[in-house]
Amino acid sequence: MGGDHMTIHGKEITLFPGRTPDAPLAVLHTDGEEAEKIVRLAREQTPEDFALAAIAGVDWDRDMTPWPAEAVFKGGAAYPGGGPAYLEKLTGVLLPALEQELGAAPRARYLAGYSLAGLFALYGALESTAFSRCASVSGSLWYPGWMEWLEGRLRGPLPERVYCSVGDREARTRNSKLQTVEENTRRTAELLAADGVQARFELNEGNHFQQPEERTARALVWLVGE
Repeated sequence: MGGDHMTIHGKEITLFPGRTPDAPLAVLHTDGEEAEKIVRLAREQTPEDFALAAIAGVDWDRDMTPWPAEAVFKGGAAYPGGGPAYLEKLTGVLLPALEQELGAAPRARYLAGYSLAGLFALYGALESTAFSRCASVSGSLWYPGWMEWLEGRLRGPLPERVYCSVGDREARTRNSKLQTVEENTRRTAELLAADGVQARFELNEGNHFQQPEERTARALVWLVGE
């Protein structure tokens, strides 16, 4: 099941084509080895056709954060907030190149991610109309300013389907900023649902680091479903 490996504008990309050239394309920010397991698990659980592009080589703290924020972890650096610039590169450069590799424009595009990439998936699908569905899997929705931004953003175009999940032990931390993650994730899904989005909230068993591939595969199955 190994995907096709390529480098596009400095990003290492593993592309897993669908059965048809125009199959819906899911974009996931992770390495190819992890993506291969996710694709295998998802295809075991759904007959739906989809392609997946795993993008590695991003600067996690810069490219996956939507605006600058102070450090949250002790001894950590502040977040540069390079998400807007990376989103422009993703939609304007990487996606067209990927579609050329596939040989056809996908019927739909989805954006998914885990942790900070889950935060970016929501931000990207809300800020851009390039993605009709998105999944934030154990997403970093503790990020400073997230709920305020979301509440202001609900007045714009919204994706049709959004998946939000978090582990049931992720909020059990001494870090007061991270303690908001479960409440913010649940509230994000509620606000989107109230505005007409088909939104799903899922509480997974465990902390942030348990079964990331399995959690992401479940999200992907829901995204690609009819």
